[in-house]
Amino acid sequence: MNKHSAIKKRSAKPSRRTVARKAPARKERKASARSAARKPQQTNGHSPSIAPISIPSVTIASFEMASVSVSDVAVIGSGLQTHRFQVGQTVFYTSSPISRPGASGSYKVVRLLPSDGDDYQYRIKHAGEAFERVAKESQLEVEG
Repeated sequence: MNKHSAIKKRSAKPSRRTVARKAPARKERKASARSAARKPQQTNGHSPSIAPISIPSVTIASFEMASVSVSDVAVIGSGLQTHRFQVGQTVFYTSSPISRPGASGSYKVVRLLPSDGDDYQYRIKHAGEAFERVAKESQLEVEG
C-alpha cells in the first residue's frame, strides 16, 4: 500500500454559524471622568478658564472720503494692458521657422485667451484649414 492509496479522511470544519463568537471585552470607563472631559462646568454663565473682559467703545469724530470720477478710472485703466485685436478681426500670422514655416498667412481671430505671462494669446482660424491655432500677440499683425 502506498501513501496515495490510504487517504485519511478529515473531519469537516465547523461552520462559522455553529461557533459561538464572543464579544470583545470592553474597558469600563468612569462616567464622571468622561463627562468632565467633554463639558466644562459653567459658573455664572462664563467658562471657568475664560475671564470676561470689557471693551471700551470707540467713537470716530470725523473721516474723509475721496471721490473718484469715471474719467479718473479711465485714466488708471488705460495704463493696464489689454488685447490688441478683437474677435472677428482679420490678422496676419507669422509663424516661427521652427514650428511651422508654411503656416504664415491671413487668419481670423476666433477667441481672446488670457496671457501666458509675457504676451496675450488668441485662438485664430484660417479659412482653408479645418482646425484652429493658438497664437501669441507678438506673432500677429494688423492686416491691411
